[in-house]
Amino acid sequence: MVTEFAHITIEASRASEFEAAVAQAVPLFRAAPGCRGLSLQRVVEDPTCYQLVVRWDTLEHHTVGFRNSDNFLEWRRLASPFFAKPPVVEHCTLVEQYF
Repeated sequence: MVTEFAHITIEASRASEFEAAVAQAVPLFRAAPGCRGLSLQRVVEDPTCYQLVVRWDTLEHHTVGFRNSDNFLEWRRLASPFFAKPPVVEHCTLVEQYF
């Protein structure tokens, strides 16, 4: 399992519109092979910053499968108008679950 963390900074005045766009994109991720979950988190200290957290079976399910799909193009069409700067994406694997 690989977890994608997309650090997204948006225009402050458009938070509700951005959140609605992400909600509209849920079916795009749900339909993606290898996608196991999606959540959106807002940074408390900076409400212009969000974390989009996506769980994938493998890195390639995200970087090859999803990114080369029409669903990815639609995701970017929905979300990118709100980006204040390009998202920063990292992929992580769980080392240990302590509690």
